[in-house]
Amino acid sequence: MEVCLTYSRDQLSFFSVSEQKTLKYASKQPELLKISGDALQAWKQRLFQYQQQVHTTPTLHQCTLFDSASGSADPDRIDPFSLPQQNTEFWRWKADDQGVAALYFVIDYTLPILLYVGETVKSGQRWKGEHDCKRYLLNYRQAHYQNQLETLLGIAFWSLAPTQTRDRQRLETALIHKWRSPFNKENWELWGTPFTGLVIG
Repeated sequence: MEVCLTYSRDQLSFFSVSEQKTLKYASKQPELLKISGDALQAWKQRLFQYQQQVHTTPTLHQCTLFDSASGSADPDRIDPFSLPQQNTEFWRWKADDQGVAALYFVIDYTLPILLYVGETVKSGQRWKGEHDCKRYLLNYRQAHYQNQLETLLGIAFWSLAPTQTRDRQRLETALIHKWRSPFNKENWELWGTPFTGLVIG
């Protein structure tokens, strides 16, 4: 039996209709969009409530003899919030190796809420250079700074991920849909997050 949780678009809308029009305009203009502290906290609370229900109500399903033999991992057995927390600037530190195949989770530990799910073949190298999520985090931090709100951003790695890219990507997709992480493009329309498309100043 699978537990399905749904929210109406009105519940999940980050902005009012007039603010959405401003957002579309601002995304094409150099002007910067300011987000109120109340709107930001309300958005985070909706995300937190959804993810807490997922966390406390696991999906029940029947396993087969071939599940473990296929090398596929069960997304319901991975708890991003129980993994060791690392600084999001980990990639700046000198490492002895390039890392391992892994899934990673970007989390704001203040509530906590899971913001992004990713996969990599080299956990120590994935965030070197360009990565869109780094920009989203910068925007997210800035919105909190402007509203004098705290954040505690971190990243957590699950290093038992499949070594085969397709298997790892399938698991990543399952986790993105399970947690509805707002920085993953699959969930942008659902949460209406502005952090992915704007530089907030």
